[in-house]
Amino acid sequence: MPAESYVLMDGALHVYRREGSRFWQCATYLGSRNHRQTTKETSLAAAKDFARDWYMERCVEDRQRRRGGVRLAGGPVQPENVEPEMPVDRSARTGRPRAPTGPTFEDAATAFANEFEVITLGERNAGYVKSKSDIIRVHLMPFFGETALEDITAGKVQEYRLHRQSSRMEVKTGKPKRPARATLHHEIVTLRQILKTANRKGWIAAIPDMSAPYKTSGKLEHRAWFSPEEYKMLYEATRERAKNPPKPRWREVCETFHDYVLFMGNTGLRPDEASRLELRDVKIVDDESTGERILEIEVRGKRGVGYCKSMPGAILPFERVRKRKQLKPTDRVFGKSPRELMNTVLDELNLKFDRDGHIRTCYSLRHTYICLRLLEGADIYQVAKNCRTSVEMIEKYYGRHLKNNIDASAVNVRKARPAPVAARKKALKPTK
Repeated sequence: MPAESYVLMDGALHVYRREGSRFWQCATYLGSRNHRQTTKETSLAAAKDFARDWYMERCVEDRQRRRGGVRLAGGPVQPENVEPEMPVDRSARTGRPRAPTGPTFEDAATAFANEFEVITLGERNAGYVKSKSDIIRVHLMPFFGETALEDITAGKVQEYRLHRQSSRMEVKTGKPKRPARATLHHEIVTLRQILKTANRKGWIAAIPDMSAPYKTSGKLEHRAWFSPEEYKMLYEATRERAKNPPKPRWREVCETFHDYVLFMGNTGLRPDEASRLELRDVKIVDDESTGERILEIEVRGKRGVGYCKSMPGAILPFERVRKRKQLKPTDRVFGKSPRELMNTVLDELNLKFDRDGHIRTCYSLRHTYICLRLLEGADIYQVAKNCRTSVEMIEKYYGRHLKNNIDASAVNVRKARPAPVAARKKALKPTK
């Protein structure tokens, strides 16, 4: 056992002296193995200087080894002149590839899952927390699995992106089924969180670059919404479906869906906020500033608890749903978002995609509310407060795409032209 020991380089380097020895020694764990060296120094200060230089040399050697470099006899590490095959760490006894040593991705993923569930308890949505475990189990573990953490580089992350673009195939067409941009982004975020956990535990020295290469600067595109004419087509179609459902037993579902479309278009709630909405969260009040009857809604969503004041058009659909379902104070008004029925109606009306190819969903009803309020000249700050978002988001994704935000009188300004010379002389000529 060492009689004296000191820690350098943020805990990565140890300088110690054993009992009965007058020389100091140094040790570090690097490249999945322990390295030790005697300093042949009796002075502690000289031993620390030697240990720091020795540690930096070992780091350079390890980096060159991972990049395919070789060590010249009696000299520093140098790259090879010819391009060798990828080095494979093989066992000297069997000749087979040696299993990776040190912590693996599976160890880091397990540690992250345990930490994330405990630390975020009660602070993040339960579905979001569960989605992390699903991503690890379904996508990340089958690809990385037993890979050593030190072998997960920027190139390995890029290989994962390519793998996800071609790993699944469409049954009908036989073409690759590519994940949505948001889906792949969520997976990369989870991978980064796992590697951060490994970094905090000291299993890796740094997190690799995980930015997507060849990525162009994205265009600022508007969110998919319904124009006033399209929104009228939608609620007229849902009204007709409520009066004449495809099957008699679907009448209540179709009537509730029609009220859902009108309610969402007059409140601007997010679909997840509407699904959590309970009867006790909604009050019918007389607005002091306008004198109209509106809904005051206590909203619970991704931004915590907020408040929303609806348009007068939201009262009638709300009262119909309350009467139809015989709601109690703790009952949910709408419950699960009607995605399937929404897609069916949009396909029938040929409104599933907008002019630019953006897909429309239940979320598009919120975008429609914001755009219609701006078209009517509502104050952008008040709209942002009522929708529990920022003015910057509305200006970025909504405001700049609406024609009424351009003042034609300010744009079509014409500079006054001077009168011709002959006309000026004629005007100055005295009259008899």
